[in-house]
Amino acid sequence: MTTPATPRGAARALVLWDIDRTLVYVGEVDRTAYREAFAEVVGRPPERLPAKGTGMTMPLAIRGLLEDNGVTADAADELLPRMLEAVPRRFAAHTDDVRRLGTVLPGAMQALKAVAAEPDLVATVVTGNLEANALIKLRVFGMDRYVDASVGGFSSDDAHRPALVGVAQGRAAARYGATFGPANTVVVGDSLEDVRTGVEGGAHVIAVASGTTPAERLVGAGADAVLRDLTDAAGLLQEIRTLTGGADAG
Repeated sequence: MTTPATPRGAARALVLWDIDRTLVYVGEVDRTAYREAFAEVVGRPPERLPAKGTGMTMPLAIRGLLEDNGVTADAADELLPRMLEAVPRRFAAHTDDVRRLGTVLPGAMQALKAVAAEPDLVATVVTGNLEANALIKLRVFGMDRYVDASVGGFSSDDAHRPALVGVAQGRAAARYGATFGPANTVVVGDSLEDVRTGVEGGAHVIAVASGTTPAERLVGAGADAVLRDLTDAAGLLQEIRTLTGGADAG
């Protein structure tokens, strides 16, 4: 999305989409990039890889990858910047694998289109992905047309995921001439980290039980609403309207 779909000053609410296991699933491609980057930077193959489906930001996952494979804390400090450069490069080399092996989750494209079509909603992403990785995933599946990634929050902005809500709110405010705060911002995601991102970062949370976390745990973590999946786009919009309807941004 190269220009705002929402006229400047008309925006009423900000919708922050998670990517992995909410919109798409790319199988082992992320972990392949981790494996190859580790071998490149450290000089040996890793024995352990980051856990799947946790929602942890990539910088934290990569640091854990180093330490879980016998790299000392001091050495991890030195190697982390090189890993953060190598992982996106390695992931980009597997773009065709993302296209071939990746899957758009049920209802995700229709839900994205439905939110993007609402003239007073600004749709973007808040994700544990580094920006370069996130953009590849969005572009491969044509999802970049339905979000304004230029106002998103990525783990390359901050490794602390809840901080990314404020990053996106600030960027969206500057671009759209509106004020976004806890009352008119909604995170849509599948993991406990997505719920924590909204609860601690300052946003409502619509959790989607499309990942590895059961619905009851998402509710217990503080999600405002939980959907089985994204196949009911009208229901998703209604949840967004209910959570943000008539509220000021403060």
